[in-house]
Amino acid sequence: MTKNNAADNETDALKIRTMEELSTRVGISRPTLSRYFQDAGSVRPSTRQRIEAALRDIDYVPNFFATKMNRKSTGLIGVIVPHLSDLFYTSLIEAIETTALETDHMVITQNSLGDPVLEARAIQNLISMSADGVIMAPIGEASSLSAVARLKEHLPTVFVDSRFPNEFQDVDYVGTNNTQSVSLIVDYLCRSGESPVFLGMPRLNSNSLERENAYRASVTEHGFEAQVIAPGIAQSGWNFEEYGFRLMDEYFSRGQYVGDTILCANDRLAIGAIRAVHRHRLFKPDAGRGKTVRIAGHDDHPLSAYVYPSLTTVAQNSTAMARAAVEQLVDQISNGRRSGAGVVRRFDAELRLRDSA
Repeated sequence: MTKNNAADNETDALKIRTMEELSTRVGISRPTLSRYFQDAGSVRPSTRQRIEAALRDIDYVPNFFATKMNRKSTGLIGVIVPHLSDLFYTSLIEAIETTALETDHMVITQNSLGDPVLEARAIQNLISMSADGVIMAPIGEASSLSAVARLKEHLPTVFVDSRFPNEFQDVDYVGTNNTQSVSLIVDYLCRSGESPVFLGMPRLNSNSLERENAYRASVTEHGFEAQVIAPGIAQSGWNFEEYGFRLMDEYFSRGQYVGDTILCANDRLAIGAIRAVHRHRLFKPDAGRGKTVRIAGHDDHPLSAYVYPSLTTVAQNSTAMARAAVEQLVDQISNGRRSGAGVVRRFDAELRLRDSA
């Protein structure tokens, strides 16, 4: 049969919308059809052959939720992230989806857009869908604690990337070892040049304070004084590139930090800072031993190798984090939630040396 004839055959197939219609058409009870679509091996071979023969001439797609209605598991894992536009979260979701497929789970993603109202709605959506469990990268300080409490009471839950420092200590958490990752890049910067000043994130989630504290401890250990760049007039929020640019543009205009090494709490801040560096023509690759601004970041954002100058940073192990988050969630789904403190798993980062520092 040619491809065109096959396509015509599909077009001519009898369209059936409901399982009730299908039951009438093929003469097999609805419960048996439901069992077949849940697990074809659960019905007798002769019945399976009869159903499959009928389906060759019928255009029917079983309703996902209808086939899951009477089962203990929907096979759904919910993932909630603050911003899909942040490529770190995009790569994390891809790794979660890959791992979830290995456990016969399907991932449904909810984007909170950094809005606590939308985050609470995402939680309610996943509860109403009877998801098997949820992997959540919480907004942080602005999150609705009552919504998060409702989530963990209804569904197995794992926090990924960030957590609540003083709340929900019974929830599993998977993230980066910020103490190790920040210490790693501070050590390199101190050995290769001057001690860095620190450009922190707006106080949005647990990573902000963890990375600042790790910076303070590390530079002190190297015998230097910690210097944290004050927030200034730049508007804070999840648009880290804009924040980093506006803040450093303000300081560079005053002649501050123009020859310093600046360690940014994440790569998106660093990308904004690099734009400000170019605006003020501060990057001098041929300066030799003369002072020139150096910029370093944290995360290994997918674009960090392609900005100019390419960004020296540390790479989070998003693949290992995603796998661990799915493993912890599936363990809860299979064995029930444990009492007591949640399991905490942190992964070390790796140094990525490039042109910016």
